[in-house]
Amino acid sequence: MHGYLRLLGLGAGLVLLAGCARFSDDGGFAAVQQVSQQHLDKEVVWARDKAGQDTITQRVAELLAAPLDVEAAVQVALLNNRGLQARFDELGIGEAERVQAGRLPNPGFSFGRMVKGSEVEYERGLHFNLVRLIAMPMVAGMEAQRFEQLQRQTSLAMLELASATRKAWYNAVAAEEGLLYAQQVQEAAEIGAELARRLAAVGNYSKLQQAQEQNFYAEAALGLIHAERARVQSREQLARLLGLWGEQVAFQLPERLPELPKAAEAQEAVERLAMSQRLDIQAVRLDAERLARNLGLSRTTRFIKVLELGVANNRSNEEPTQRGYEISVELPLFDWSGAKVARAEAQYRQALNRAAETAINARSQVREAYLGYRAAHDIARHYRDELLPLRARIAEEQLLQYNGMFISTFDLLADARRQIQAVQGYLQAQRDFWLAEADLQMALLGSADITPSAAPAAASEAPAGH
Repeated sequence: MHGYLRLLGLGAGLVLLAGCARFSDDGGFAAVQQVSQQHLDKEVVWARDKAGQDTITQRVAELLAAPLDVEAAVQVALLNNRGLQARFDELGIGEAERVQAGRLPNPGFSFGRMVKGSEVEYERGLHFNLVRLIAMPMVAGMEAQRFEQLQRQTSLAMLELASATRKAWYNAVAAEEGLLYAQQVQEAAEIGAELARRLAAVGNYSKLQQAQEQNFYAEAALGLIHAERARVQSREQLARLLGLWGEQVAFQLPERLPELPKAAEAQEAVERLAMSQRLDIQAVRLDAERLARNLGLSRTTRFIKVLELGVANNRSNEEPTQRGYEISVELPLFDWSGAKVARAEAQYRQALNRAAETAINARSQVREAYLGYRAAHDIARHYRDELLPLRARIAEEQLLQYNGMFISTFDLLADARRQIQAVQGYLQAQRDFWLAEADLQMALLGSADITPSAAPAAASEAPAGH
């Protein structure tokens, strides 16, 4: 009887110890919410039940009711993107693994009954894996650190989605505006081609000049098709990031991009700032620390691979009850775990090299993003402050000369086409600036997919007038 009481007492103690590893109320999601508030000032919701999904659906409907500005688009993506929700579900998986690592291993129970003639012998045993008990604090610590790393990786995925959404929004709005200008070019070219046809019919225009006008009209029509395709592609890319489908894809966008700021934002010590707050650097550092602990664990347990403690209770109807315990140890005669330790050491060195590579790439990336941001602002400002006003003055002078009958209608149309092309160049430069600004913000927080800069297409020389 006393033996059973001791076994029950030991089992109760193990149950109390196992109760220390518990699930958190938020599943570790609070850390992700904190990053969203700190760096994006946006709301994120983990839809773990119908109530959470209903909250997302209602909020998205409210945002889509009005034309989407860039901040509203980012908010829709953070709420409605299913890929991000899948990343949030990884937190649930990671927390389950963390809790499991902090749970005591299940004990083993054995029962035997032997009959020898009139003698009946009963044997009972309770076994515990002592290696897992000894290593449990270290393993639990490693899993807790792994879960913290998972939280940072999830936060980084959230920031990457926000950056991609910003860039997709800028591209979509620029495509809308570009389509408008392409339509204007096509209309001007159509007028010029019709005038050329009429003048050529009465002999006041050469075949060469007529062909040049028709060629410009054909190129303008092709440009309009390209602009319409760019609009569809950019809207669909944005719709995918926003997680929209069905009637939702008919969302409205503003007619034009935000105005260019008067001056580019000055960023001092961008490398130091990136090193202190980039989540990918923090993640690889945590990975190196986790592997370091893993290396220490390998060295500690290399000679004790299977260590079990057993509590025995053996009695029969003829002999007095036998009580005691037994310990079994695997003898390291053939496998001394040298390969296991070497593997852990190589993994740790690999983690250090990857961490160094991440830091080097981060420094270079943030420098590239900042210089690209400043250059993009300079280019767009040059268009806004120099080229566009100059084209406007030229247009005014051309109109005065046309009214004085010093130039022909075709000279006036050609100048109008050049002015439209200058506006298109500014639109592209303005879009490139906002893309560079989004790249810079992302580069300060994590790895950014920096958009390569492209020089605006040179304006083709319009055909000369009559």
